[in-house]
Amino acid sequence: MTANSRPAPIDRAELERVLDPESTGTMLPRAAYVDPAVLAWERDLVFGHGWVCAGRSDDLAETGMQQAMTVGDEGVLLVRGKDGILRGFSNACRHRAHELLPSGPATKGKAIVCPYHAWVYDFDGSLRGIPPLHREDVPDKTLLSLNSVRIEEWQGFVMVNLSGDAKPLAEHFFGLDEIFDRYSCGSLSVAASHSYELETNWKLIVENYHECFHCSNIHPELCRVSSPLSGDSMMGRGSWIGGSMDLIDGNETMSLDGRSHGVPIASVPPERLTDVIYLQVTPNLLVSLHPDYVMTHRMEPVTASRTKVECQWLFPKEAFDLPGFDPAYAVDFWDLTNRQDWTACESVQRGVTTRSFIPGPFSSFHEIVVAGFTRQLAHAYLEGQPLQPVPFDPTVEHDRRLQLRGSDLQGSEEGSRA
Repeated sequence: MTANSRPAPIDRAELERVLDPESTGTMLPRAAYVDPAVLAWERDLVFGHGWVCAGRSDDLAETGMQQAMTVGDEGVLLVRGKDGILRGFSNACRHRAHELLPSGPATKGKAIVCPYHAWVYDFDGSLRGIPPLHREDVPDKTLLSLNSVRIEEWQGFVMVNLSGDAKPLAEHFFGLDEIFDRYSCGSLSVAASHSYELETNWKLIVENYHECFHCSNIHPELCRVSSPLSGDSMMGRGSWIGGSMDLIDGNETMSLDGRSHGVPIASVPPERLTDVIYLQVTPNLLVSLHPDYVMTHRMEPVTASRTKVECQWLFPKEAFDLPGFDPAYAVDFWDLTNRQDWTACESVQRGVTTRSFIPGPFSSFHEIVVAGFTRQLAHAYLEGQPLQPVPFDPTVEHDRRLQLRGSDLQGSEEGSRA
């Protein structure tokens, strides 16, 4: 803990139970899921000082494309400049702080224009124009450029760091480029999007995503194409975490009939065509890598008990070139699976809200990655900092089936996801 750290408003003793090295791990304390003060802390420290995904850059490819969104608890405006660079700004006019654009789909313009008093900005954020009756009151326009927000484009995603003080993205994502390059993530395009709004805390969505212990109970369709007992846990030396599952012999991908109606991603090695990898790469971005498509879940906490989720399905160009290509085979499978998960997550939210809730022990066989995630959060809560790499020591891991294959995925440690 540093002199400037600000621990989360959660009882320290409860957090230390999550981190008990003699235990298999537990869920976080009740306050982490229901207390608005904890969400406010997360918006400031986890979302505000760390890297957060603002979406794909597909819709912002052309000069003049603009999109406003909420990141953490602040409005951010993304703009593609004439030089091809995507820039981020605080979504507030330097005159009277009116939003420059409402949050929503991307739009295109010849400049950035405030709808309140018509101040005009160039795509690089510089103040270009002021209404005639106001010009003499602004002797130096160079002092009133839009306030910049730190952003980077990575693998086709737009990453935002509101505070500007996060570790370099390459350090945060250490080891991930090798995996994402294997799936050509930077060149994939969005074929479909679904939006959901759940009555649950964002972290319960993540916890559900990180295990398939529940799959045999609520996902019969998924279990027909992939065994819940398959795969590896993946805990990177960067600030990401996840795992994999294997397709059952005879299945080509995750779909209701196990068939792919697209094409394999050309860069995926033949020996990886039976893998599906599930990764949490920022607090709000979950990425599921399939042999023929990539699915993403991007979360936006609304309240402590409500979360918006944008789900997108990305495909290679070769799939779009197929006659009559329809991504429904992937979309329908995961929309069904998502809704099964959402029902479970909302039920857990109602459960943690009860006054008698006390976290129980995780399974040392099935919930290794969930334990890694809750420990990651517990450390952040205690230290008053953004999410750091998951503490991982194979000599004390409770899953005795752990098999490291560090040479297979550089920068990550792997063990049984099951």
